[in-house]
Amino acid sequence: MKTPYLLTRSLPARRTLAVLSAGVAALAISGCAGTKDQYAASADAQQRMAAEMAADTKAGASVDTQATYLKLVDQMQKEDLWFASLAHIDALEQRWGVSPESTRTRAEALRQTGQAAAAEATYKRLLGTPLESAGYRGLGLLAGTRGNYAEAVQLLVQAQRRTPTDALLLSDLGYAQMRAGQLDEARLPLMQALQLRPDSTQAQVNLALYLEVTNQRDQAAALMDANRMSQATRLAVQEAARQIRLPAGSVVPGAAAVPLVAYASGDLSASQSDAPLALKPSRWSSTGAVRTASQLNPVSANTAGPVSPNSSTQRGVQ
Repeated sequence: MKTPYLLTRSLPARRTLAVLSAGVAALAISGCAGTKDQYAASADAQQRMAAEMAADTKAGASVDTQATYLKLVDQMQKEDLWFASLAHIDALEQRWGVSPESTRTRAEALRQTGQAAAAEATYKRLLGTPLESAGYRGLGLLAGTRGNYAEAVQLLVQAQRRTPTDALLLSDLGYAQMRAGQLDEARLPLMQALQLRPDSTQAQVNLALYLEVTNQRDQAAALMDANRMSQATRLAVQEAARQIRLPAGSVVPGAAAVPLVAYASGDLSASQSDAPLALKPSRWSSTGAVRTASQLNPVSANTAGPVSPNSSTQRGVQ
């Protein structure tokens, strides 16, 4: 089967071409713009080069099937190569046609690159397909970004009904419910999320926020201590809790509303975890697989590991 030209070019040749392209772009821009634009051109060239290298290292020298190409695109998106992934989604759909999976990856990339209107239209095309949950989830995240948490809750509930064991979706739902003033409803999905994924920073932080909002501050502090959350994270949790406690419509001078929480599903680095509640939308898992708490917390785990909802309950979370 014929292989896309971009992916068959040898790695040395691609590297040379990427470097030459970056140089030409920088020279063209330097005549009419400042150093900042040159840096932007260089960063863009580096992203293109990284995307090409990812094709070699992650998917091999050739892409023979649609499934393999989709894995390549998913890997690019895990590495935050959202703009590059859009180009490869175009190539994928030219070769194999549009599918629910390619539509999902396109919608995610559009949302992550700030194209909200196009992302919304693309998520809507997933409704009525096997990936309908991803469509409702994306629409819910977009509503949360707009600050419409009541709508976000409705949409995320629709997603949760279709994939009830998705821990990160449950965490997003619980957060949206807190922001919508539905504190009683938020407890269940937040507890479910942490029990399904006790290693998830998103689930840990959102439950800590719930405990803070409901005046269970000792339990919130214990949860954050056990998971070694940074001081920046703790301050952000406290600020978010303060905003949630405010009467509807209140405006605090100098305070920015905290958008719909969304950590990436993978482990965060120390620097990323210092930017809590702000705010990468959680990634959609195409497999729908969820590891259990027993798999993530073996008996040999030490006490520095994440606090489970069961241990929180024993401390008074009711």
